[in-house]
Amino acid sequence: MPQADWGDLTIGRLLLRETFKASESVGTSRTLELEGQESTPPLTRAALVWRHDNITALEAGCVQPLTFTDKPERNCFVHVDSVSADYTEWRGEVVTSNWRLGLTRLGSDSEVDLQSRLTGAVRVNDFSLLGERWHAPPIGHYSYQTGTSNPSIMTRTGADGAMTVYRGIPAGVSPRWGCAPTSYLNGRVRLTSGGVELCGVDQALSPTGWALTNGLVNVTPSASASLDVQAYTGGGGWRSKLWNVSVAGSAASLTGWTGATLLRNDCEHVILRLSKGLNPGRATLDLTLRRGSRTVEGYLQTSTSATLAAYRSTLETNTSFAASGYVTATGNDADGNRFAVGSGRTFTAHSNGGVQKAATTSLDFWIGVVVGGGSAVSGDAATDLRNQYIAAMPETIYCVRR
Repeated sequence: MPQADWGDLTIGRLLLRETFKASESVGTSRTLELEGQESTPPLTRAALVWRHDNITALEAGCVQPLTFTDKPERNCFVHVDSVSADYTEWRGEVVTSNWRLGLTRLGSDSEVDLQSRLTGAVRVNDFSLLGERWHAPPIGHYSYQTGTSNPSIMTRTGADGAMTVYRGIPAGVSPRWGCAPTSYLNGRVRLTSGGVELCGVDQALSPTGWALTNGLVNVTPSASASLDVQAYTGGGGWRSKLWNVSVAGSAASLTGWTGATLLRNDCEHVILRLSKGLNPGRATLDLTLRRGSRTVEGYLQTSTSATLAAYRSTLETNTSFAASGYVTATGNDADGNRFAVGSGRTFTAHSNGGVQKAATTSLDFWIGVVVGGGSAVSGDAATDLRNQYIAAMPETIYCVRR
């Protein structure tokens, strides 16, 4: 008997086998009930376990795109209300995951806008900077509006394609934009472990073998440094630079992380917490990546006061603008770019190119690339990256009726 030709169902990042039936009901809200089964065979055991674990990691209250291969007219945005999955193993024969999803239908892209509520204040800083409010919706969005005042536009091209970044978002405005559910994942931030993308934050995550990327910046652990920060620039490839993060100045960098935890895992914003035992004490490093950003943000903490630092693992000639909150390479590298690094608080420039601060238990910093180096376009210069770090707003996405 030939194997059945099943379609695909995706909810958020999660790929499942499309079911025959989608049950809908209307009361105080419009609900959608889905259920199905994943099994090995035909899936590999690893693929089935990934689907089962990511079903149960789906987060309630977050806007999720829902798409179908065979029922595209049911494509819409949803909230997850309930999730359950039964993991069953017939030893040596079959493993199954029978799952059930209870969803609230928020509407199709012809019915609703996506609203990005950019809440919070400009990052506390010691340089009297107001920063630049900016925002990057998914690749493929449309009809972006910010009320009576329009922002400026730039394009950043990464591994996922050309992304529109809006600059100068008016204060107190929550941008509204349209997007098809099939386009919502384009240009997203992704956290992968062992090459597999994870959904939600309730995940068993290895402190090795992970990668954090948004198509413009890719961050991974390194065997010879704390972090490998790669930038996708002209020529269609990733350009790598190694960075040390330390709680002992230049004496020793943090490597061999002992723990990893996801604090946030949304398409627009991912936060990964790494931990390292110091025997005694502990250091933690929070890495934040936003959709459309050229920089990865870091927040290093330790249990006792020390000299905290983030700097290039090998010397790269640099110019310090520490009085203005950043340090950048003096000249272009072989790829025509320059590194840039900075902090919101006063710091001492590290000789390799970086930031350090003595007698403290915390250090905020950002690491990025000035694409085009001395000829960077407006929005990608070192001062622009600094300003965008200072005014990077927490983002929460809602569906609102048109």
